Amino acid sequence: MDTIDSRAEFFNSKVLGHPSGLFVLFFTEMWERFSYYGMRAILVIFLTGLVTGDNPGWGWETMAATSLLGTYAMFVYLTPIVGGWLADNKIGYRKAVVYGALLMTIGHASMAVETPIFLYIGITFLILGNGLFKPNMTSIISKMYEGRDEKKDGAYNIFYMGVNAGAFLGIMLCGWVGENIGWSYGFGLAGIFMFLGMLQFYYAQPLFGTIGEKPKDQEKDMIDTLVKNEESDNSNGGEKLNHFLTIDYALIGVFIVSALIFIINDPLSKIGGITTLSFDVAGLSDSLFFALLAAISFVLLLVVRIPRYTPIVRDRMIAFSIFCIFTIFFWAAFEQAAGSLPIYTRDFTDRVLVGSAATIFKIIDLIVTVVPIGIITYVLFRLFKTTYSRISTSNIILGASFVIVWALVIYKLYVNFNVEAKEVEITWFAILNSLYIIIFAPLFTKWWDSKYNPPAAFKYGLGLIIMAIGFGLLAFATRSVPLGAESAKLGMIWLVLAYLFHTLGELCLSPMGLSYLSKLIPARMVAFMFGVYYLAIAIGNKMAHYVGGDIEQISQESGLSYFFLIFTIVPVVLGLISFALHPLIKKLMHGIR
Repeated sequence: MDTIDSRAEFFNSKVLGHPSGLFVLFFTEMWERFSYYGMRAILVIFLTGLVTGDNPGWGWETMAATSLLGTYAMFVYLTPIVGGWLADNKIGYRKAVVYGALLMTIGHASMAVETPIFLYIGITFLILGNGLFKPNMTSIISKMYEGRDEKKDGAYNIFYMGVNAGAFLGIMLCGWVGENIGWSYGFGLAGIFMFLGMLQFYYAQPLFGTIGEKPKDQEKDMIDTLVKNEESDNSNGGEKLNHFLTIDYALIGVFIVSALIFIINDPLSKIGGITTLSFDVAGLSDSLFFALLAAISFVLLLVVRIPRYTPIVRDRMIAFSIFCIFTIFFWAAFEQAAGSLPIYTRDFTDRVLVGSAATIFKIIDLIVTVVPIGIITYVLFRLFKTTYSRISTSNIILGASFVIVWALVIYKLYVNFNVEAKEVEITWFAILNSLYIIIFAPLFTKWWDSKYNPPAAFKYGLGLIIMAIGFGLLAFATRSVPLGAESAKLGMIWLVLAYLFHTLGELCLSPMGLSYLSKLIPARMVAFMFGVYYLAIAIGNKMAHYVGGDIEQISQESGLSYFFLIFTIVPVVLGLISFALHPLIKKLMHGIR
């Protein structure tokens, strides 16, 4: 069966108007996001928790815990560049997904052991597995929808719902289990569902035909021929290819070496007092020095490389590079949700509810738990009904996964309803992001499709400023917290509102990156700029936890309100700059909206 026939047959079996295989990918991605966000939700709380009590943590300093999280998050966005290349050229998308899921399963299992050596082994496996898994799920969707571009937007929207469903379930269940039963059980639960997701995908292979298989030699030869033809066309008067020069490779080398030294040395120095190189340069520590060296070398790479393109391509790449700068600072603030905000939730939020307040919360928790899972279960039922005869083993595994989910949910609700005073879990607030996305994403989609769709610079500016409002509310809430205070009893409403504005900002800005990448960058240069975009997100994640790790020090020296003001003022200023740059960016985009 050739690829075209395979794709046509693929569209014969449908669920909710889309190929049933899309929903196999939906659930596979859901379990991967379950494992990622579930582990991430409890990591910093576990590492910084008290070493005594019924469910002890490791008593790490916040700076050390967030430094480790930042390095992990940075690698999560860098390794897909390598994993995508391996799948494209060596092993195929489907094998990459299976291998990646298996490595991540081993990683979660290692973390469940709860010893330092297994923690580091686990994180290493998670990084490697993520690099293989993350880029290749979307690649399979792209392949299966080739020639059906009109269906792609809907397919990616469904897939994006799977991402948020996984984040919602993972944070809720791993968080609840980790906080109430034991941290190792929370880490282990993430691994169990990652393993089940891998098996579900593996046994669903008959649905995909030849899509995503290992690239064949003739396909590679065809790609080589296309490249040679393009080079021939360019030599006959077309646009000249911008080959990498010696200075490009030198700057890339300096960037890679200095960046690796920083992202590895930073957690080593803060966790174990181990420094790769011990020296100060102009008052900068070795970690910060290499971070700045990496940043300077990469900026220089863009400065010397981009001007060598033709004027229109050059201008559009400059516009996209500006968007990447805004992206760095957006994620540097937004990702406080995984580092400093759980610390704030644990130490400064009054999470104990009694009487009618506790009853109201239990009812709200029941609704926000059961309704989304009920909807996802309905999708599972439709998939089961359509594909059972072809992929029965995959469906049985998926069905068993949901039996476990429902059993955990029922047990969780039973425990919650049988306590008079309810202490809301630290991780409960983190599910609000996914919940808000599910609620508001359709509204933003309609906005972008209407005649009121704002230009790119305004979307980025709005995203930064709306997110900053959330931090502004936290700055206002903590204005009366005494200097150096280690705890307080502030209302939960501030966190609920903060996560709302953070999510609204995310919906303005986050989906725009890949959209404008596809619009502004010629196909033959997408790989390079895709790497730049992922690098921007990676830097933002590392910066988030590098700065967020200082929450305690900043709180002692300047106050907790001052800490949140940093993430209020900087994004607002950048948002206003984005507004001001609109005329320039519009000119650089040369008609692209």
